[in-house]
Amino acid sequence: MRTAFGQEFDVPDVYLNTASIGIPTVAAGEAVVAAVRDWRAGAGQAGDFDAPVGLARAAFGALVGVGAERVMIGSAVSALVGLVAASVPDGTRVLVASGDFTSLTWPFAAQSARGVTVTEAELGELGEQAAEYDVVAVSVVQSADGRIVDLDGLRAAREGGTTVVLDATQSVGWFDADLSWADAVVAAAYKWLLSPRGAAWMAMRPELEVVPHLAGWYAAADPWAGIYGLPMQVAQSARALDTSPAWYSHVGAAAVLPWLAGLDRAAVHAHCVGLADGLRTALGMEPAGSAIVSVRTPRALERLTEAGVVASGRAGAARLAFHLYNTEADMTRAAAALA
Repeated sequence: MRTAFGQEFDVPDVYLNTASIGIPTVAAGEAVVAAVRDWRAGAGQAGDFDAPVGLARAAFGALVGVGAERVMIGSAVSALVGLVAASVPDGTRVLVASGDFTSLTWPFAAQSARGVTVTEAELGELGEQAAEYDVVAVSVVQSADGRIVDLDGLRAAREGGTTVVLDATQSVGWFDADLSWADAVVAAAYKWLLSPRGAAWMAMRPELEVVPHLAGWYAAADPWAGIYGLPMQVAQSARALDTSPAWYSHVGAAAVLPWLAGLDRAAVHAHCVGLADGLRTALGMEPAGSAIVSVRTPRALERLTEAGVVASGRAGAARLAFHLYNTEADMTRAAAALA
C-alpha cells in the first residue's frame, strides 16, 4: 500500500505500466466494488448512476479547462472521434502524425469513400504543416514513446482556421497544459485517469458541428423522459452526443477524477516528469519532459521483466510510465535493470 498526493494505492513496487493500465485509488476501487455488490443484491437502481456520471463529466471538463456543458461521454476514444470524423465535409483534408494511435487516425481514414484524405507527417513537423490542412488530429503525447506535440504550433494553426482534434489519453492526468482552445479533446479513462475501462470523454467547442449519429435515450434533453418514441429531442449541449454510460466505469471515475482535477497540476507534472527524466539521465539519455520513457537497448523489456519491473513493449521498445504513485525507488530499480 502506498500513499501519494493524499490518496492510498494498492499498487505493487516498480509498476511502471500506467501508459497501458492505470491503478485506481483504493477509494475508487472500493466504490466500484460497492456498486457491484448492490447490483448483485438487487439494490442498484438505474437513476443512482446519474450523479457519478455528472461528477466525472464535470471533473474531466475541469482537467481540460472547459465547463461540463461542453463534455460528452462515450465508451472509447474511437467512438467519440468517429462522430467528429463522420461529420466533416466530403473532401476534408486531415493531417495526422506518423505512427499515432489508430483509435484517433482510423476513424478519419474510414471516411475515404467521401473523399476525405488523411496525410501522415512526422510529429515534429505537424505544427508547421497544420495550417495547410482542414483538420489536424494528433495525440498530445505519443503512446509509443512519449513524445509531445507542438501545441503552440497547432494553436496558431487553429487561429488560422484549421480544426484541431487532440487525443489526451496519454497526457491528461499528469501533463500540465491548457487544452481548452482545441476544437475537440478526447481521452479514455483507464490509463492516467486511473478509472475503469469503459468510460471516455470528449470536450468540444460549441461551434464544431458534429452530428449525433449514435443518439439514444441518454442524448435526450431529459434522458428519463426520452426513452420512447419520436420526435427526437436531444440536449442543447454536448450531451446531445452522449451514449448510454457503462455504469460501473463511471462510478470509479467519479471517485477519482474530481481528486485529480483538484491537484496542483504543476506539482503532478514535476513529479512524473522528474522520475522519467531521472531514468533517462541514469541511462545516458537526454531529458524529454515526458512521463513516458521508451528504451531500445537490447533485451530491455526482458531484463525489466526479470527484475520484477512491470512495463510494456511498444513499437519495438520497452515503454515505462511514471505516475503519481511511483517513487524514486521505482526509478532506481528500473535503471539498475537496464544498466
